Amino acid sequence: MTVRRTDVARLAGTSPAVVSYVLNGGPRPVSAQTRAKVLAAVEQLGYRPNGIARSLRMSRTMTLGLVIPDNANPYFAALARAIEEESFAKGYTLLIGNAAENDERQTTYVRTFLARQVDGLFIVPAHGPAGFLPDLQRSRTPWVSLDRQVPGASAPSVLVDNRGGAYLATRHLIEHGRRRIACIGGPEDVMPAHDRVSGWRDALSDEGVPRRAMAVVQSAFGRRAGYQAARELLSRPEPPDAIFVASDEQAAGVFRAISETGRRCPDDVAVASFDGIPGAAYSTPALTTMAQPFAAIGRAALSHLLAQHEGTTSPTDVLPVALIRRGSCGCPDPPGGDAPSEGDKS
Repeated sequence: MTVRRTDVARLAGTSPAVVSYVLNGGPRPVSAQTRAKVLAAVEQLGYRPNGIARSLRMSRTMTLGLVIPDNANPYFAALARAIEEESFAKGYTLLIGNAAENDERQTTYVRTFLARQVDGLFIVPAHGPAGFLPDLQRSRTPWVSLDRQVPGASAPSVLVDNRGGAYLATRHLIEHGRRRIACIGGPEDVMPAHDRVSGWRDALSDEGVPRRAMAVVQSAFGRRAGYQAARELLSRPEPPDAIFVASDEQAAGVFRAISETGRRCPDDVAVASFDGIPGAAYSTPALTTMAQPFAAIGRAALSHLLAQHEGTTSPTDVLPVALIRRGSCGCPDPPGGDAPSEGDKS
């Protein structure tokens, strides 16, 4: 037998309107006692609101879409988790699409989500042109870009201080007495990678290192790419005594290259990285990294999206990152994975 809202109201001793206020969060306040009765009746009767009818009344589907470049990358997994948790807390269901760093696939996901009439989109743009932009401009669906900005787009963005964070990580290696600090950057056409290399250069320039003496290898964001880049740097006549790495995933490959060339980290080669993914606390030695504030990114992103529903616009957010000191740079390595990054909630 179908349980209706009137059945819940009858059991709770209140009106169907009050049941609606409790389940939908307003528009009128409900006393704690009445709210408890309604929720107890909902649980006892197994009442489930009709989501389709509710969406038609509200002109909303209470669903959001997120498109990320690579769902195998732990950074994007941590970011997606933060977005999902914040969305869920506000009553939204989040749909996630993996663009696999392919613009055509990215555009397909955007069109699919728009066809499902999502209430908004979060997009971490893949490499190359943003083919989805005309579709979003025509639909007028609210959206927010994350991690990277989209040229020509007017939508708000939520970014982190990539350049400043890279500068701080490099300064930290300098404070450990390192002088030949190389850099493994990410893809040159990706804004965060470009800014992190710039921050590394800024720190070395402040130490009087000429640009021609700055050793940098650009690579993809991945363990194998980091491994190959580190092998190339360590084979040079004057190998580095420290490496700033543009992502934690690349740093995992760097550790293997250091070990395979008969070196030790941090004794022979210190390492500092960027992102603060959960696994960074559990390498050997544990990885020093600039941790991104995943929860704050999720809150800011949803805030920007909801502001657009209210007809307001908000500026781009650039959030700070925090240096997590661990053993790979020469700091004491905390036992048992202490001081995990923000994304590590398990």
